[in-house]
Amino acid sequence: MSEVKAPAARRQKQAIGEGPLTRAALLGVALVFLGLMLIAPLLVVFVEAFSRGFGVYIDALAMPDTMSALQLTLLVAAIAVPANLVFGVAAAWAIAKFDFKGKSFLLTLIDLPFAVSPVVSGLVFVLLFGANSALGPVLDDMGIKILFAVPGIVIATIFITFPFIARELIPLMQQQGSSEEEAAVSLGAGGWRTFFLVTLPNVKWGLLYGVLLCNARAMGEFGAVSVVSGHIRGMTNTLPLHIEILYNDNKAAAAFAVASLLAMLALITLAVKTLLEARFAGSLAAQRRH
Repeated sequence: MSEVKAPAARRQKQAIGEGPLTRAALLGVALVFLGLMLIAPLLVVFVEAFSRGFGVYIDALAMPDTMSALQLTLLVAAIAVPANLVFGVAAAWAIAKFDFKGKSFLLTLIDLPFAVSPVVSGLVFVLLFGANSALGPVLDDMGIKILFAVPGIVIATIFITFPFIARELIPLMQQQGSSEEEAAVSLGAGGWRTFFLVTLPNVKWGLLYGVLLCNARAMGEFGAVSVVSGHIRGMTNTLPLHIEILYNDNKAAAAFAVASLLAMLALITLAVKTLLEARFAGSLAAQRRH
């Protein structure tokens, strides 16, 4: 009986699977594409960064403008990510756990930054807070400066990055349903207690993944920040803007050195994500089956 089942199992596997040549071709296409579009550009960045020696590399990173750009980049991310964390959790909780009018419209608004060019997003804030807008003169009279200052950069970054956390949590919460929350409420738990003891632990890995993606996007944002920043050296230049200025000033080695710093921040984010997935693979699998 087992000998009969074995050929049948092999025939079924062959019927639903792909042949070795097809698998090898698909894998080869994927590896070539990744090599050309991801690995090769990263290698070029680091090779060019150290092309004139380690001393030139360190000098480029130690420049006052580079340090200022790094501090501003980290500051913007430190403000934008927690703001999007609060919004993303609230929006995902409302959309996944409750029925209300306008839910589809709210989902469309959350996806809006994915559809709108970052440059257009920056121009929107120029029209909203500029000198010729309705809010611009009022803010100037109050001594509040939005454009060409840190607040404008933070606002633009928040707008560009706010879908990431919400979009990670919404499908996860919808898949899990609300049975556990309803059980907790029936046992006497309040809304906030139910959220912190039931809802949040069930989505903690998706939440962490969304935070990592949001942080990486916040640190690398260029288009919207370029429009609202004014490119003031040492004041409103983030790392991506500082790289552009160095390259336009024919300081290619310094530009690639700063670019390598930004790439390392992104790689660290990816490494943290990979380590967490490897360390808590069992918890992640259990959460997906939940």
